[in-house]
Amino acid sequence: MKPRIAVCYGIPTDPAAFDEHYRSVHIPLTLKVPGLEEFTWAKCASLDGSAPPYYAVAHLSFETEHALRLALVSPEMRDAARDVRNFATGSVTMYIEHLEPSS
Repeated sequence: MKPRIAVCYGIPTDPAAFDEHYRSVHIPLTLKVPGLEEFTWAKCASLDGSAPPYYAVAHLSFETEHALRLALVSPEMRDAARDVRNFATGSVTMYIEHLEPSS
């Protein structure tokens, strides 16, 4: 079971400013996190055409639980976490996921 962090960003007050900062500042900070195996992010759209609860969702994947735990206390993760307040004007929800093998 590979662990990953999910970061769900609420609707920003200025989507263009969010996108610019996220791409030019936040992603480079995130990619410095030690032990990070994979980083993905996507903007959200609902299946029924209603407004989705999130603007974007990012996933930070790690090889092991130990690698995730080390990353969480690293200076690089602290820098990325501090940067969130610079662009995420909507809500932010973060949690850990443990990917299960499909049957």
